[in-house]
Amino acid sequence: QVQLEESGGGLVQAGGSLRLSCAASGRTVSNYRLGWFRQAPGKGREFVAAINWSGDSTYYADSVKGRFTISRDNAKNTVYLQMNSLKPEDTAVYFCAAPGRIGSTWWSEYWGQGTQVTVSS
Repeated sequence: QVQLEESGGGLVQAGGSLRLSCAASGRTVSNYRLGWFRQAPGKGREFVAAINWSGDSTYYADSVKGRFTISRDNAKNTVYLQMNSLKPEDTAVYFCAAPGRIGSTWWSEYWGQGTQVTVSS
């Protein structure tokens, strides 16, 4: 079992930055990648980014490459998502997750409660 708790969402103007944090807990958290999905109003949940336990492998959706950076601090069991050059289309509820991948499809068995990110134009 893995528990995930996000923080750091909010309202920002287009072109601005935000950093999301996710504290992970549970006996087996080191067995999982950690990462983020998002869900915009009226749309499905989509993969954003993931990082493996050692931090030497990262994965990004094409829509955020070059703007978002994922990192983790294993001493704190925390994963971060630094979001720069934010666009109105980044507006969504962001969910911390323990992403797995089958082929090109990302999924997660565990989810945080979500944090709202709103980017105004």
